[in-house]
Amino acid sequence: MTYRLTAEHDELRAVVRELAEERIAPRAAEIDETRAFPWDLKELLAKQDLLGTCFEERYGGTGLDGIGQAIVAEEIARADATTSLIPIVQKLGALPILLAGNDDQKERYFPRLASGEWLVAFGLTEAAAGSDVASNRMRARLEGDCYRLTGSKRFITHGSIANVLTVFALTDPQAGGRKGMSAFIVETDTPGFSAPRVEHKMGIRGSPTAELNFDEVQVPVENRLGAEGEGFKIAMATLDRSRLGIASQAVGIAQGALDAAVAYAADRQQFGQRVVDFQGIQFLLADMASRTEAARQLSYAACAAVDAGVSDLPYWTSSAKLIAGDTAMAVTTDAVQVLGGYGYISDYPVERMMRDAKITQLYEGTQQIQRLVIARQLLERAGVGARPRSRGGSAG
Repeated sequence: MTYRLTAEHDELRAVVRELAEERIAPRAAEIDETRAFPWDLKELLAKQDLLGTCFEERYGGTGLDGIGQAIVAEEIARADATTSLIPIVQKLGALPILLAGNDDQKERYFPRLASGEWLVAFGLTEAAAGSDVASNRMRARLEGDCYRLTGSKRFITHGSIANVLTVFALTDPQAGGRKGMSAFIVETDTPGFSAPRVEHKMGIRGSPTAELNFDEVQVPVENRLGAEGEGFKIAMATLDRSRLGIASQAVGIAQGALDAAVAYAADRQQFGQRVVDFQGIQFLLADMASRTEAARQLSYAACAAVDAGVSDLPYWTSSAKLIAGDTAMAVTTDAVQVLGGYGYISDYPVERMMRDAKITQLYEGTQQIQRLVIARQLLERAGVGARPRSRGGSAG
């Protein structure tokens, strides 16, 4: 895909970077240490119209293109990965409604989501069904004009703080997950819903990752997304697009670690000269920068592919997520190495960035799942075909 960053993109980056450096970065270490969701930063992002980037203006959103949305996630993640998940998950949870919702559903929910009044989460993963989405077991039983949802979800990002969820459950257990799953909009103040457990995680500690229970949760028929049996298709279409949020987050984490490493190496003196003047360090920094830029440009190309509606969209988005996630892990690891012993302690941000980077290789589909998707796309291009598989992912 071809694309070109515009003056509006550059202006957006400058505005979000200034906001992130002044208001978000100073809070990052505290958020990580306390493991507390940054409600103040959620309100800040809402006031700056950064939670409505994927919604049309008629719903109160800003309607940014894919690259614009990527820039927002990237620049916030450069300062703090936890906070970057607020706009990322707002889009993830809303995507099933964007893709399959009717006008009434959009009019009911989008204004509150675009303004940040409500948070939304994506309820797909279950304890026994992470990458294997087709093995989901949660049930939805139709009774009159309502469904009753029974079961549980696991690893749901923002599940314990969301006001509304997009949830997937079996309406036809005999048909199984591929043909018998349906999608629903569930408001979390509905009786029978609970979030009894929040995970203790290695990284992104201020972002709650929750277990959700549904005990005969009553959902009106008008809150079903699409027709019965279309849930698997909606979930896969969502993930094919939402992975770009994680790719952008990964690029931002890598860029933040690179910037920290360059600043440290330029200031630190060893053997009578700056650390950055050693050729070995220069080579290391050059590799870090090149990998980060390559991941960024691939992510932007994938954004352009989504906006253009290309037929091989999974190839682009899975490639971007694969390369960006691996880049974030490699670059943050090298950043710790550049800082040496100081990189290993929490006085400097790179150890936090390294811990945060790991999740980008896991959620929205593991790197192994991305490789399966890419390989399947290659076989389809060659006219060979491949046996269908789930291309889902853990962590909501």
